[in-house]
Amino acid sequence: MLHISGRMTSVYGVLIFIMLFLVPVGLWYEGIILYGTLKAILLGLFTLFVIVPLIYKYTYTLQRSMIFLNFVNWPVDIDYNSPQKYGLPAARNFYVTTNDGVKLGVWHILPKSLEDSGQNASEDFFEESLGHGEPVILYMHGNSGSRATPHRLELYKVLKNLDCHVVAFDYRSYGDSSPIVPSEAGVVSDGKYMYHWLAERVGDSALLIVWGHSLGTGVSSHVLHKLADEGTQVKALILESPFNNLRDEIREHPFAKFFRRLPWFDTCFLDPVHANNLKFESDKHLSQVASPVLILHAEDDLVVPYVLGKRLFDTVQHSRPKDGGLISFVRFEGTHRYGHKYICRAPELPLIVQEFISNVTKSNIVSQ
Repeated sequence: MLHISGRMTSVYGVLIFIMLFLVPVGLWYEGIILYGTLKAILLGLFTLFVIVPLIYKYTYTLQRSMIFLNFVNWPVDIDYNSPQKYGLPAARNFYVTTNDGVKLGVWHILPKSLEDSGQNASEDFFEESLGHGEPVILYMHGNSGSRATPHRLELYKVLKNLDCHVVAFDYRSYGDSSPIVPSEAGVVSDGKYMYHWLAERVGDSALLIVWGHSLGTGVSSHVLHKLADEGTQVKALILESPFNNLRDEIREHPFAKFFRRLPWFDTCFLDPVHANNLKFESDKHLSQVASPVLILHAEDDLVVPYVLGKRLFDTVQHSRPKDGGLISFVRFEGTHRYGHKYICRAPELPLIVQEFISNVTKSNIVSQ
């Protein structure tokens, strides 16, 4: 018979105590923790994939804010009265008031050839210069920021050096324009007013081109459709990083990848926006426009995926009027990392724009 010492007996007692009491208690506590963690995870998933879509569906303010991002104004404390502070030495700030009483803040940047004479020049000089003969570009920016956002400044300088006038404005609720709640109808109305304002001053003396970027491609395409319905054909349109329509843009946006497989994705995210007249259907609008169109898109664009710009090109190419001007598409390889905002840094961009302007000018001369 084995002799078990008192010390061994104590050890066995401790082991038995652990097995009979402490282990079950520990497992019980662990179960509570696991249950609590699981409950928190399930609650988070329910909130993210059920509550958030429902809030988006029934909140027009949220839909509008996410599309326009007009509450994002960076950089802050912009001195709009002094474009010279932002590397634009021959430029002026001014304001126009639309037919529906909206004040729009505007910058007019003179072309390179007028830069010396345009510094500290009068307002009359600036207005008269629009009929001087150089190409004039009406720039319609994308969502968030203002006409003074850094990547937009970079583009203005490229276009100025191509000896073009650049007229850039802020839609309602952007920059220092009237703080009126934006809508597609509202910003399109602002763009249409600016086109008419500019066309009156440019006349037939120069080529007036509309340039839209990102959301501004949706605005400018809609503006051209409205003008076409009135019998006015814009001489040229340049679309930088465009989408074909807002429905597809929302579906393809990087943020949507967390939700697009949900059975209720269309019902909660796409249908309500469309029902609230936030459509920006550039593919449909440009199908009714005969103006020459140049589309620029970078392969590595994560905000407006490249496929949407290509889809717009393919659709419009086959649906626009038979007597329409040339529509062309320029791809920028993703290895350059221009992304959504920096096609303006492409060394070949000036030549691309120059060739487009030259071709449009020649076609206008021939048509006359």
